Amino acid sequence: NKKKQADMTPAFHWNVKQLFVFVVATYATPTNPKNQIVLWDRIIENTDPSKVIREENVFVKYGLVDQGAELRGRDVELSLVWDHMPLTGNLHMGEQALDGRSSFVLPSEY
Repeated sequence: NKKKQADMTPAFHWNVKQLFVFVVATYATPTNPKNQIVLWDRIIENTDPSKVIREENVFVKYGLVDQGAELRGRDVELSLVWDHMPLTGNLHMGEQALDGRSSFVLPSEY
């Protein structure tokens, strides 16, 4: 039972209307050296009283599926990424520091 928490407050400033926050699974296969799949997402508005994401026992919203059926036994890295949706101007992305990411190995049979 793991609890996950991320304080998104530092990503907000006067020109940020909302953040589109998502968890990305990244893995490599013989067919494609870099694969990325969004597993979970949430929108945080600048009007939300708390900018902290608190999750426990999260189920993925979108399946971890590989088009080539090459997921078995693969190392998968999870990272938190966010898009800044400004009131005006260009969109830009932010992401979790490398040392804060987590990883796991998928079973070789399932």
